[in-house]
Amino acid sequence: MYVCMCHAVTEDQVKKAIDGGANTPRQIAKGCKAGTDCGSCVRRIQALLGEHGARPCPTARLAAKLGLADPGTQEAQAAPSEPARVTPLRAA
Repeated sequence: MYVCMCHAVTEDQVKKAIDGGANTPRQIAKGCKAGTDCGSCVRRIQALLGEHGARPCPTARLAAKLGLADPGTQEAQAAPSEPARVTPLRAA
């Protein structure tokens, strides 16, 4: 299965990079360029890193530290009944 369509990088290639010592998405990118173009594959790369014991995504660590729900589980919850209100900024 492809992880990065921009550079035709497969899941097996990412796993081999992880087995070879890559611990971050940047280290993965250095080897195969996955995540360096449109960036849509970075979340999958982070998930693969997490599955193989590498450090988790900084966003997930911050959410856990703040006691917030995992962003993936928030999407599964029902949308709020009222849209969020945006307050416009005033020029100084």
